[in-house]
Amino acid sequence: MNKDIKYLGIDISKDVFDVCDNNKAHYQFTNSSSGFKKFLKLLATNSTCVMEATGYYHSRLAYFLLEAGIGVCVVNPLKIKRYIQMNLSKIKTDKSDAKMIQQYAKDCEPKLWTGQSKKQQENLQVTRMLSIYSKQSTQLKNKIHGEEVLGTPAKGVVRSIKRSLKNLEKEIEVLEKALLENVKKEYQESLTLLKSIPGIGNKTALMLLVLTDGFQRFQSAKELCSYAGLTPIIRQSGTSVKGRPRISKMGNPKLRNLLFMCSFNACKYNQACKALYDRIVAKGKSKKLALIAVCNKLLKQAFSIVKNGVPFNREYKSTLVIN
Repeated sequence: MNKDIKYLGIDISKDVFDVCDNNKAHYQFTNSSSGFKKFLKLLATNSTCVMEATGYYHSRLAYFLLEAGIGVCVVNPLKIKRYIQMNLSKIKTDKSDAKMIQQYAKDCEPKLWTGQSKKQQENLQVTRMLSIYSKQSTQLKNKIHGEEVLGTPAKGVVRSIKRSLKNLEKEIEVLEKALLENVKKEYQESLTLLKSIPGIGNKTALMLLVLTDGFQRFQSAKELCSYAGLTPIIRQSGTSVKGRPRISKMGNPKLRNLLFMCSFNACKYNQACKALYDRIVAKGKSKKLALIAVCNKLLKQAFSIVKNGVPFNREYKSTLVIN
């Protein structure tokens, strides 16, 4: 335990956040700029603020503290929940949660959170907006089909839907162009390298770099696969419990879904992925399991290509470093 660090537990909600310090004193501030400034006055240079990842609510405070030079830890809520259960706590309030987060930090000493660059934050916001527009576009196309199935679709309704669809397509085009320009500025070389992998196209390479921050936050392919939620969970105990292995799905769902869609093309055009798929299916395993293995393989190839800085080449794949 590092006694020089003063951990503060923070429980955040939409309007306020509760704080518990090293002396178990409780404070409450508004989840706003004025509340952040008042909270900052309590902190010292050796303070480390620990909070749960709560969707959007924790983000502003975390980046405010980071810019002020204060240590920040953003913890998976499941870890805090399990810690509270382990301590058999019977009280569930914002104040008690802040206290338990502080105690968790003191006992477990979580890693410091580094955040993301402003450019990366912008890219992720664009990606989320594109996802929303894409879903809306699909809904409108389905609506047009539904109206046509009726046999006598109202012309005014169909025109309205088509106008909305056209506007959506324009917005998608603008955002995709902006995203491509941002990625090219930061990761032009990596983008070119990723497109050399059979089964990975322009959009897939682009999204891989956005969702992984150019693979910069990962030290090994194993760590990256874990982030994507593609690592297996094995449940076995004694002779009676022998659960079927499955992937954790605890990582980034967008990255996992992207790789799964790519796995179909990879099985056709990527020889290493095709050989892996055929080998697993030949053993009597399910095709879905084989595709998940291909996702893993594809992600490891992408990691190695970018980290080694060499284009994909089947003849020289043995020289690539896959940690």
